[in-house]
Order: sequence, then structure tokens, then C-alpha cells
Amino acid sequence: MIVVQLVLSYLLLNTQFGLILITAIADVFSKLLEYANEGVIFVFGGLTNEGQFPFFLNVLLPIVFISVLIGILQHFKILPFIMKGIGLLLSKINGMGKLESYNAAASAMVGQSEVFITVKKQLDKLPAHRLYTLCASAMSTVSMSIVRAYMTMIEPKYVVTALVLNLFGGFIISSIINPYTVTDDEDILEIQEDEKQAFFEMLGEYILDGFKVAVIVGAMLIGFVSLIAAINNILDLAFGITFQEILGYIFAPLAFIMGVPFAEIIPAGGIMATKLVTNEFVAMMDLAKLAPDMSERTLGIISVFLVSFANFSSIGIIAGAVKGLSEKQENTVARFGLKLLYGATLVSLLSPVIVSFIKIMIWIICQQHWSRSKHRSVINQNIYLAECPLCKRNKTVYIFYIRYIGTYCNYFSSDTFYFLLYVS
Repeated sequence: MIVVQLVLSYLLLNTQFGLILITAIADVFSKLLEYANEGVIFVFGGLTNEGQFPFFLNVLLPIVFISVLIGILQHFKILPFIMKGIGLLLSKINGMGKLESYNAAASAMVGQSEVFITVKKQLDKLPAHRLYTLCASAMSTVSMSIVRAYMTMIEPKYVVTALVLNLFGGFIISSIINPYTVTDDEDILEIQEDEKQAFFEMLGEYILDGFKVAVIVGAMLIGFVSLIAAINNILDLAFGITFQEILGYIFAPLAFIMGVPFAEIIPAGGIMATKLVTNEFVAMMDLAKLAPDMSERTLGIISVFLVSFANFSSIGIIAGAVKGLSEKQENTVARFGLKLLYGATLVSLLSPVIVSFIKIMIWIICQQHWSRSKHRSVINQNIYLAECPLCKRNKTVYIFYIRYIGTYCNYFSSDTFYFLLYVS
């Protein structure tokens, strides 16, 4: 499955096919956001000044509209069909059971708590090791209802790449720290069918569910951001260092292992730690503040790391969801809660490592191609014209001398790509 991750990462980030696919997905979500904003503006249009960007109105409230779309797809049995199909395909690749594969696909579409409703019939019958895999998959992915919110904060290409890589990463990590085999007698998938509702009854339910999610996320952001600001100020006054800087030093080695340039491992580590102890939204807001001072390479690695539900609060969310559906399993999740977070965090670390590896390999290919290219001509001292090894088109090459490996091009969005030389 590592090979699958490498291939998918390369296709999504370094090919014309990936560019077209990610652009199409981003355009779809942008259009959905436009529709959602029509409702938001109608209700809250006069509350903000021209040019302002209120986070709750522009990022969180559109979740309501996305939730409605998911409800419609569920109502007409389109989404269950897609989830079953993807789950069946994944089971052929990962060698795990149909239930585990379906759960991973469903988690990425309906969310980490709602997914357990769809497999409610089997929860009481599951041993702890299989339940762990279901919970780890749910924590390692993110739901489609908030994907657009992520895309307003980090680049869509990294959101899509992380979604795909985390899907397979969950199986890889689970098979390492929680290995088991599923017999043919145990390999059963029973999906809980929703009780038939009238169409408008369903719409009302999903509209309220979407609004609840938006309000809950907003409330958590208010609490966490305020708390971190207070802790930062107290520590700064007492010791001259902020809480996030302390966390940055703790997580810096992990950032370095993932491929973050040495000069940026402390701020990158701080963002990683913020995501773990609070949530991904708080970390994405911090990343947006630091983005102008970070390399494209670091932004890509950290952006992929942030796209998951791997944080302490998710333990309570998943434990509560399972407890509400199965009295027999109500304490099982709580017992392996920290192991669950450990596994989901490893998935979040694996995906950026894959992206980093692909970036380095492409850089090496470009360097070798440049050194032996016969199709280059000097424009001036630092600017050349050379054939791109990916699309075979002539592109302007800018040579920059820096102290770490950076990205080699701007992902073929124009006829210019940036070639960065390594200097020890």
C-alpha cells in the first residue's frame, strides 16, 4: 500500500492529470461555496464591513449547505452505493475485511461519528481489535462536509492529496500496531439502513445537523484560541517564551523527519503540536499567519499533516458516538483512547513523509535532467530555457542558491518553473 500512496501522491501533485483533477474538485467546491454564500448573505449580509472575512460566516456556515447535499445523496441511496463500491475496491487492495474498508470510505464522506450509525448492527459483535481499526480510520480521515472549509485555509491540492493518502495510511498503520486476520466467517458487512423519511423532513434534519457542526466548531475555536492566547501571554511574561514555541521544540524532530527544512522545523513543529492538542482549524489559522515566511516545501508537508481529525478532542467524540450506539462497547473505545490517537497521528505523519519523498525524487530527476539537457539555452546569468522533464515543454528556469532543498516548480500552472539547487 506504500507503493499505492507513492503513485497517487505523484499523480496528484506532479502530473497534468493530477492538476486537472484537483482543479476540477476545487472548482466544484468553490461553486458550492458560492451557493452556500447566497443563503449566508441573505441572513447575515449586513453584519460585516466591506472587505472583511468573518471566519464563522465565510468558512463555517457553508457547512450547512454541504450537509444538505450529503443528506440528499443519502436519501436517494447514491452515497451508500458510492461508499460500498469504494469499500469493496479498497478491500481488494488492503487485504482487510469488507467492514474495515467500507468504514474507511464512509468516514471520509459522512464523518467520524456519523459513520458508526451506518454499521450499528455489527458494533456489538466486534472484538476490540476490529473496533480499534474502525475508530482509527474515522480519526485519520475528515468528512466531506468540512473539506471546503479546509480549502479556504490551505491549498486544495494538499487537501485532496491528504484525503487520499490518509485513506491508505490508516490501513498501513493499523496493520502494524494492530495486526490481525479476518476469517471468511467474520468478513461480513451489514449496513444500517436509515428509517425512511419524507424528503423535506430529511432536509430539515440535515440543515440543523450542519448548523450544529458549524456552531460546535466555532465554539471550540473561541475556547481554544482564547486559551492559547492566555497561556502564551503568561509564559511570555514569566519565561520569555510562548506555549507554541515550547511545543515547537518538542515536535521539531518529527518535523525534520518529515522533510521540513532545518531552518523551519521549530515553527512547523509548533503548528503540528497545536493541531494535536487543540484541532486542525486552530493549526490551519496559525499556518496561514506563518505561511509568508515559509518555503513551499514546508507548506506542503504541514498542510498534508493537518488534514485529519487526529487530536485529543476526537477521542471523546468517537467514544461518545460508539457509546451512544452500543452499550456493550461503551467503555472499549475509552480504554484504547490514547493508542487510537497514537495510531491516527502516525497516519498524519506518514502522509507528509510520502509527499516529501516524492518532492525530493522529482527534484533529483530535475537536477539530473538539467545537468545533461541538450535543450537549454542561456537567457542571462541566472535565467535559462530548458525542457521540463514532466510535460516536455520548454520552460524558463530560474536558478536560486539556497541552503535547503525546496520545491522545483510551481506545479505547471504556467510556463515558468523554479529550479532550486542544493548547497551544503
